[in-house]
Amino acid sequence: MNTQKKILIVDDESINLDFFDVMLSKLGFSVEKAVDGIEALEKVKRFFPDLILLDNIMPRMSGWELTKILKNDAKYKEIPIVMFSALDDVKDKVEGFELGVDDYITKPYNFSEVLARIRAVLRNRELYAQIAVRESRLSLAEELSTDMKRNLMDFVRNLDELDEVMTTMSPKGEGGTEHNSKLLHAVSEKSKKIRKQVAELDARIEKTIAEWENLKKNEIGLPLLESQIRKNMIQE
Repeated sequence: MNTQKKILIVDDESINLDFFDVMLSKLGFSVEKAVDGIEALEKVKRFFPDLILLDNIMPRMSGWELTKILKNDAKYKEIPIVMFSALDDVKDKVEGFELGVDDYITKPYNFSEVLARIRAVLRNRELYAQIAVRESRLSLAEELSTDMKRNLMDFVRNLDELDEVMTTMSPKGEGGTEHNSKLLHAVSEKSKKIRKQVAELDARIEKTIAEWENLKKNEIGLPLLESQIRKNMIQE
């Protein structure tokens, strides 16, 4: 994992701010600090952290309030939040996870545990990003296959129209020549070859689309994956 991640620490107790600043900086993280939610909001806009360590109970703007603001903003809602609280209550944890908190640590805490959770959350976010890229690529590929399928159908219609035109042309007799006869035969053979190639390509596209549909049935999307991870965290 890239150790140059940016972490914003938000706590109204200076001893906690200084402790995490020193410890995380030594580990190679880039650290910014804020003493309450209002200052943190400004730091988020300027610093745009990869992760926020957020105390719950603070003056002026609490951790809950800041979380609500960030998670309702499309620009910042994907920033992971690890929340600290002195309240060891399942209801509070559930509320935090429902707001969009990625992890919840009860005070007093052990720094080794906090560090492990930070790294786990960052790994999860990187995984989400990779899955999002994969889903985007699959979606684009599916759109491309659909477009190809539609274009193939148009191409076949054009071939049908060409064949109709050819049937109206007299290869011999009045207005016909031997040269025209050979030309029509060559065009007809080429049309048959193209139709065969189109049919083979169409079959491949149909098979690919069918395989994608089967994959979708067993696929775990990002929302469900994130929901399952949050449920597991609540149960810990």
